[in-house]
Amino acid sequence: MNEQFHDYLEKAYDFIAVYGIKVVMAIIVLIIGLWIIKRLVKTTDRIMTKRDVNVSLRGFLRSLISILLKIMLLISIAEMVGLKTTSFIAVLGAAGLAVGLALQGTLANFAGGVMILLFKPFKVGDLIESQGHKGKVKEIHIFVTILTTFENKTVILPNAAVSNNDIVNYTTQGVLRVDLAFGISYSSNIKEAKDTLMKIMTDHPKVLKDPAPFVGVSELADSSVNLAVRPHAKSEDYWEVYFDVYEAGKLALDKAGVTIPFPQMDVHLNKLNN
Repeated sequence: MNEQFHDYLEKAYDFIAVYGIKVVMAIIVLIIGLWIIKRLVKTTDRIMTKRDVNVSLRGFLRSLISILLKIMLLISIAEMVGLKTTSFIAVLGAAGLAVGLALQGTLANFAGGVMILLFKPFKVGDLIESQGHKGKVKEIHIFVTILTTFENKTVILPNAAVSNNDIVNYTTQGVLRVDLAFGISYSSNIKEAKDTLMKIMTDHPKVLKDPAPFVGVSELADSSVNLAVRPHAKSEDYWEVYFDVYEAGKLALDKAGVTIPFPQMDVHLNKLNN
């Protein structure tokens, strides 16, 4: 009985001699690794906060980084104590590939959302045009961007399509040029028409003084002299200036006696003699 006990004791000593140090080192590495991961995640979060990264994206990236680092740490510790992780890594890789193929459209939208939230080609409240739709950005999510159009319609755009195609941001510069056109008859006084339209713009409270408004002849058309009218306005005042200047310009030109031509057709009837 004593000999059997001594055999068990020797085996225990041998086990401790072989694996004890490895287990102790693994525990130490685990504690230190978790502490380092915690510090790295906090540092990353501070950097993203300073760069004003979107809150939802910041939380997602923080969790993702933490999970990936912890998985790497656990695999390293398993290798330290002598466990074979090759098969586990292969299975994990195969599972990741299968999930990636199944969700490639969703992952593309996710990647597009990350790019939009990181590089900020637009933000909530901006007036943009993308994928044939124009409207104000209402919300930016990881997978989709939501616009509200001028018709008060809600448009949901997948982020993959938005990030991989042209985006026109009308708000970035803060000032927009309003492009208007007035046609006057060839018999009208061009200088009087230009002065009248310029006064309309300079008197409008939402038309900016700098850049200065402009009026000039843009085309000598078949039946009219076309004037290019170019006031500038803040992004949020664009449509107010657009409609006001058109309406006030028409009324002012009428009052000044400047004729605005419209399409006409002359029909001549010839009487045929029998």
